[in-house]
Amino acid sequence: MKQRYLYMEITKVVRHTPGELVDKLRRVTMLTDPDCYIYRDVFISLEKIHTNYLAPAQSYVLTGELQKVRELKWELARHGCDLFHLDGYVTLYLAGYDEPVDLLPPVIEESVEADGSVFNIICDGMHRVYLARLEWIVPQVIFIRGVPKDKPYYAYPLPGGWSQVVLREDLPPGFIKKWHRIAEYKSLYRNFNSAFHNVGGPRGHFRKG
Repeated sequence: MKQRYLYMEITKVVRHTPGELVDKLRRVTMLTDPDCYIYRDVFISLEKIHTNYLAPAQSYVLTGELQKVRELKWELARHGCDLFHLDGYVTLYLAGYDEPVDLLPPVIEESVEADGSVFNIICDGMHRVYLARLEWIVPQVIFIRGVPKDKPYYAYPLPGGWSQVVLREDLPPGFIKKWHRIAEYKSLYRNFNSAFHNVGGPRGHFRKG
């Protein structure tokens, strides 16, 4: 029988309140500077924002990742949990893995660019936001305002917005994923795993079906 990619089986979901989410976010540090708490003094809220008003910085969506996110949505629904309205965050326990995974709503940062334009940049959760767009859903996101001006998100918003995002099976050599702000752009990485468990992984596995 042909194999298809399925998201791993969730055995248990533990829910955490919006207050717990905000408290944890305030403990997030920069990847290369663990003494810098990037969200300590910012304004953080959970908002439902139409994807038209969310600005992608990433110029692609991978079909394999998109399918895995859809499988995740279906698997979460089995546990009575809505991927697009977590109302806090959840800890997932996965079959075959000892370590739990924390799943947060997509992270959006308000960013004021050099010409005065204001964008709500998608910092984390691009494939989930794209799936919400495909399914005509207004997703609940983490909306962050007041990030220090010397520590913006590491890439610029795409000038053409969603019209510049392409759906691809893979990325060819030389493909420009994001337009970085500075040469040492990794110094602007937010380290969500400094406050949460295994954010972003593991992603999935093959199962016959």
